[in-house]
Amino acid sequence: MMRPLHHKKLHQLTQWIALIPEDECSLYRAVIDEACVRGIDFALGGAFAVATYTGSWRNTKDLDLYVGPAHKDEMIELLSGLGFRDYYDEKPYDRWWIYRAVRDGTIIDVIWAMANHRQQIDELWMSGPSVEMLGHTLKVLPAEAMIWDKLYIMQRERCDWPDVLNLLYHVAGDLDWEYLLTRMGDDRPLMAGLMSVFQWMSPGRAQSIPAWVWSKLHLPPMPREPLPEVDCRRVSLLDRRPWYGLDRPKLQPAA
Repeated sequence: MMRPLHHKKLHQLTQWIALIPEDECSLYRAVIDEACVRGIDFALGGAFAVATYTGSWRNTKDLDLYVGPAHKDEMIELLSGLGFRDYYDEKPYDRWWIYRAVRDGTIIDVIWAMANHRQQIDELWMSGPSVEMLGHTLKVLPAEAMIWDKLYIMQRERCDWPDVLNLLYHVAGDLDWEYLLTRMGDDRPLMAGLMSVFQWMSPGRAQSIPAWVWSKLHLPPMPREPLPEVDCRRVSLLDRRPWYGLDRPKLQPAA
């Protein structure tokens, strides 16, 4: 069983609610209120979860709700009752792992498995920290589960590695690495690739990761002498716009 991540720098979601337009926020509130009334077990993912760990908000105009497969039908029924319709007719998607509901341009994604069909959501995905949001205490996906999930999202039109690298920047030293590497299984070389990029960009931050992790990934150990927390030149080689660590754009509250 994974130990919960209690990171001292977790950012409460309430500080980001002001950045969400009220029309979107009211829909999110209605869905969350009804799910809580029905007692549906869910965890926040996507931009809300990333903001919890990193403190940086990116409005994707959707809300990702992770549920176990046993709860997906009830969540879909809930959304239909609130006037949401299936997004499939507008933009087809893989219904094996997700249900996409839309209303007035706002999308709610109900997710019960990984997009690559590797794993369904289980109780360990529901063991993350809690945050206060819209009058409720809500669970957020564990950072370990988010990293594991987002590692595989690398398509021509979308890559989630920037999110993963930012998660590592903020919580790498507090992760349950044994859990994460166990879940990776034979896919550990993929994690090794990410970790090579991370230590290249943030050698100082990478030093917070236990030495045995580098050994397990067949990567050289980090040197012990002081290293820069972030190599800004290397970060800019990947994207010259602010995107990584603390050097990220701050949004103004929505009008």
